[in-house]
Amino acid sequence: MLNFFVMVRYGEKAIKRAKLEVWKNPSAERDYEIKISFPEFTCLCPRSGYPDFAVILMTYVPDKKIVELKSLKLYLNSFRDIHMSHEEAINRIYSELERKLRPRFLEVTGDFNPRGNVKTVVRVCSGDLRRRQ
Repeated sequence: MLNFFVMVRYGEKAIKRAKLEVWKNPSAERDYEIKISFPEFTCLCPRSGYPDFAVILMTYVPDKKIVELKSLKLYLNSFRDIHMSHEEAINRIYSELERKLRPRFLEVTGDFNPRGNVKTVVRVCSGDLRRRQ
């Protein structure tokens, strides 16, 4: 008989406790753009359970708050074991950033890898989507 014990690694613990943190914007008096790329996003297909992989691109013009990058990394990694559609994932990320940051402008794009010969790009932004093509 084999004895197995489950060892939870420190990264897994950090991901389970992930909370999106914000900091005071050190340059709130001016408009400037922040672009963040997260090339290793993963969530699970709600139908098949297969992993979906994407590059998440976030662009925002901060107001009083900016996102703390390590907390953002852990927050995005927390999606890896959740069954959700591409649309739900990107809208959830957008909503959380919008709620926490209250930025002057925000855009979140999920560029999902092809699976089953289908490629999906989901984009959510404040303002008129047609103007930001």
